[in-house]
Amino acid sequence: MLNVWDLTQLGNKTGATRLGFAVLLKFFQRTGRFPAFKTEVAGQIIAFVATQIGVAPEAYLQYDWQGRTIKDHRAEIRRLLGFRESTVADAEQMQHWLIAEILPQEYQEERLREQAYAWFRGKNLEAPTPDRLTRLIRSAAHTFEQQLYETTLARLPETSQAALEALLAETIASLNLEKNEKAEQVERTEEVAQGREAQTASTLEQIRKDPGRVGLATMLEEMAKLCRIRELALPDNLFAGISSRVLKVYRNRASVEEPSRMNAHPQAKRLTLLSALCVMRAEEITDGLVDLLIQIVHKIDVRAEKRVEEEYLSEYKRVVNKEGILYRIAEAVVDHPDGKVCDVVFPVANEKLLREVIKEYKAKSPAFRQKVHTIMRTSYSHHYRRMVPQLLEILDFRSNNELFRPVIQAVQLVKDYVRSPRQYYPEDESIPIKGVVASKWREYVVEQNDDSTERVNRLNYEVCVLQALREKVRVREIWVPGANRYRNPDHDLPTDFSQKRDSYYKALRQPTDADTFIEGLKEDMRKALSSLNTAMPRINNKVKLLPNRKKPICLSPLDPQPEPRNLASLKQAVGNRWPMTSLLDMLKETALRTDFADLFTSVASRERLPRDVLQRRLLLCLYGLGTNTGFKRLPSADPGTTYSDLRYVRSRYIHKEQLRHAIAHVANAIFEARLTEIWGEGTTACASDSKKFGAWNQNLLTEWHIRYRGPGIMIYWHVEKKSTCIYSQLKSCSSSEVASMVEGLLRHCTSADIQKSYVDTHGQSEVAFAFCHLLGFRLLPRLKNIASQKLYRPEAGTLSDYENLQPILTKTIDWDLIKNQYDEMVKYATALRLGIADTEAVLQRFTRNNLQHPTYRALAELGRAIKTIFLCQYLESEELRREIHEALNVVENWNGANTFIFYGKGGEFSSNRLDDQEISVLALHLLQISLVYINTLMIQEVFQDGDWQKRLTTEDYRGLTPLFYSHVEAYGMVQLDMTKRLALA
Repeated sequence: MLNVWDLTQLGNKTGATRLGFAVLLKFFQRTGRFPAFKTEVAGQIIAFVATQIGVAPEAYLQYDWQGRTIKDHRAEIRRLLGFRESTVADAEQMQHWLIAEILPQEYQEERLREQAYAWFRGKNLEAPTPDRLTRLIRSAAHTFEQQLYETTLARLPETSQAALEALLAETIASLNLEKNEKAEQVERTEEVAQGREAQTASTLEQIRKDPGRVGLATMLEEMAKLCRIRELALPDNLFAGISSRVLKVYRNRASVEEPSRMNAHPQAKRLTLLSALCVMRAEEITDGLVDLLIQIVHKIDVRAEKRVEEEYLSEYKRVVNKEGILYRIAEAVVDHPDGKVCDVVFPVANEKLLREVIKEYKAKSPAFRQKVHTIMRTSYSHHYRRMVPQLLEILDFRSNNELFRPVIQAVQLVKDYVRSPRQYYPEDESIPIKGVVASKWREYVVEQNDDSTERVNRLNYEVCVLQALREKVRVREIWVPGANRYRNPDHDLPTDFSQKRDSYYKALRQPTDADTFIEGLKEDMRKALSSLNTAMPRINNKVKLLPNRKKPICLSPLDPQPEPRNLASLKQAVGNRWPMTSLLDMLKETALRTDFADLFTSVASRERLPRDVLQRRLLLCLYGLGTNTGFKRLPSADPGTTYSDLRYVRSRYIHKEQLRHAIAHVANAIFEARLTEIWGEGTTACASDSKKFGAWNQNLLTEWHIRYRGPGIMIYWHVEKKSTCIYSQLKSCSSSEVASMVEGLLRHCTSADIQKSYVDTHGQSEVAFAFCHLLGFRLLPRLKNIASQKLYRPEAGTLSDYENLQPILTKTIDWDLIKNQYDEMVKYATALRLGIADTEAVLQRFTRNNLQHPTYRALAELGRAIKTIFLCQYLESEELRREIHEALNVVENWNGANTFIFYGKGGEFSSNRLDDQEISVLALHLLQISLVYINTLMIQEVFQDGDWQKRLTTEDYRGLTPLFYSHVEAYGMVQLDMTKRLALA
């Protein structure tokens, strides 16, 4: 909007000159440069500016874009704003700045462009034209890359260089041997096979592979990979100052290049790529080893319990009225103290009944735990113990908290005696028991000697140590050097918090003073509780509080809303106009209209494929991945394209980051294309939910889902109210949905300004309420267990306070704890906002397994306060309850469309590589959001040709969605013709 100063600068200019000058002025103020061509400025902006200065928008077309007038206007605007044209020296200075400050942290050209524009604006310099700026950025990126190669080579010791070269040579030799064997089809002898396996185990191809299913064999394989990488002796500071985002680019290049092609690179480039791959794989393998340890220890425990339970259940029969039986036996014994058991007891309780009582007692007695521990010990000693010596040699466990020092000491003790033949530890050895051995296992670990002294059974102690280690590693109180997700938790927090405290609080829009923060919360709680207390008599027919029940809240179901009457006709009109539209054509049309294909660039340093050829192959690859049909039948859709061509494009051009950018690009295109009179104002809310997909189980992510049954993985979706999914992520069945919810809100990268998040019961917790409040989001869950919820008091009071809410009121909030931990909570919220730490890694610390953590307890108290406010509003407002249900129905509709699109191979992920699974998820997301984009345009075009705006009722607009597919043909023959377009304006 033009302010008073802007209007003053227009002077006596009139008509096209006045409008052109105003547009140039506002464009320069916002971007620091002038538009490169007339149509670069959006028509809506021109119309908005024209309205403010009293000129018709059409006058902009008459503005001379090449003459002297526009040059004078540009010079005048530079003078008014204190800018000057940038010179060659300025451009070189900007390049040096990019190389030194930005390129080590960022690699995406679009973000580099934003940084460059900001640099020019900060220096009061007019930025170069977009084309020239692109050349400058690419030149700087090339220079940075060459410097990185030379710096890495200089930092690599000669021994490491030789080891990397040997690793590459072994890989090439191994692959050549395999090719020769296939070509000659010669049967190998046992000795050759053994030599081949030994050679393969240390090659680059094995290092690249993901771990297999949970088990001892996978653990040993992963440890062998990590040992092979450590033998390279790469320096710790090899990539000092280079962010993981940038390093991942070079890792991806090394991952997809054939060893023979990599060997053809110059030495500096070759060794840099190999080093980047090995450094990042070392972190990933270390994380994988910790995951394997956690799951294997859990597996030992669960399998033992399950086996014992099955044995007991086969014999166990619950005996009813045991008190009555005991009474009859006692009465009979007292009346006949000298009688025989068979004559006195059996007539009132027969032998069979008493045996069943004995079995039931055994199933609940210490004998059950003893049998479980015996099976655990047997399984551990006969099988899993093989991993312990190597595991303790290769992984180092540390803790920053003295409270967990006994576990670290216990791990060291196990390491010292791991190869000892002794059954018991020496009596003079200091053996930590408290904090290591659970009380229920103590009697099996600490045994009594004949002389009443105690001794510690070494195998039983090792099992307990691994259990304690698992629990503390899961909550990251114990961490592992060299890992990424399980790294030192202190590295998850911003290191400059004390210097930038005020700016961090400002970014979160939270007061710097804890007392101000707490007083605001208290006041909100008082208002919410008072409002609900006053409203209870009025809403008593919908919400009742029953004081004599364990679950006192009784909430009536929502009344069904009227059915939309005209939406079926509208969908029919779309189907009549565009019958049986190919899903591939929808993807193609989206690509041609939004140019998202330009965002897919090669991970290699140069591209040779013509863009038109690449675009066709990209579309076919994305279609094959998004529908799960694969590539083998797709070449027939584009004559001249082969299966190998598609595999090449998939490996070089389609990666997670590029897919996420394409998805965000299409989502933004949907937001821009929407007509307000049809879809309403822009949304600020999204709903989140997960959907299970079947998957092969030869990897660490696939788990058995306890509710949906069967092995698989989960996809967590974030869908805004008009069916545009803004973020998706792959997760295991047991991982936190709260972490996924927060991750999507923070990382969606679209233009949507999300302020509300609708979730189901699994997507919320007290910690989730706390973090969402600190990050500026309003969490709105649909609670399955609403009947048992409680409201917390803002301060201690009398029973007369909130008299209508007494059945559900509980204790007061511990405000002192929140005040003392306020800075720490903001630190973690800032770490999540900036992406310093992985969201799930941070939230793993704040679970009920870590109740002693003061920040967790403070977050829980804060979450209770926020949840109380929400519950008051939820119970009082039927509109809010309906709003939450409607939003979650939208994401359920999105889940339903997944099955229609992802139909190949029975909708099951057929790859065990986690990277392939993530790519398939994102391709499905892109394909489905393209369907939403085209349907949006189709509906808007149908609206223009008829009187639909008059025909549709309020209920119709409420149910209007672009996510429908009755007119879409997803199956059958697939043809890709880039010259044919959908009949859309």
